[in-house]
Amino acid sequence: MVSGLINANPIVYEKKERRARTPQGDVEEYAVEPIDSLEIFDHIRDIKDPEHPYSLEELKVITEDAVEVDDKSSCVRVTFTPTVEHCSMATVIGLCLRVKLLRSLPTRYKVDIKVAPGTHATEAAVNKQLNDKERVAAALENPNLVNMVDECLAPSFA
Repeated sequence: MVSGLINANPIVYEKKERRARTPQGDVEEYAVEPIDSLEIFDHIRDIKDPEHPYSLEELKVITEDAVEVDDKSSCVRVTFTPTVEHCSMATVIGLCLRVKLLRSLPTRYKVDIKVAPGTHATEAAVNKQLNDKERVAAALENPNLVNMVDECLAPSFA
């Protein structure tokens, strides 16, 4: 975790109860079941905040409503809301979301990560950085940054 917190006292919300996914109709034996927004949310809800011992869900950085899936065109969009408009960890949070989804989803999916409009002072710059393949690849070559991402993605047993 990082010292010198930007948001020393974030509001912490209660986690929602996990819902069981309902079958999407009759699926033939070898058919691929479509991925929906609830499944995506379940993949990312437990990512830990880089500054606090809470999940992104508990801080309302991500919500079910902020996940969009177009299975037919293989697109996933996650819009997240930093806890403060000058959050220095916004890019790290977005990178955590991207890495988690790239590790979880079939390779056919395009992942688009965005800061919610009007919620960050440098929203355009953060969005550009998070959705530029070369910048993401360069960030993931930095061992310190990769360690931070891995720490945020590590399962919590608390």
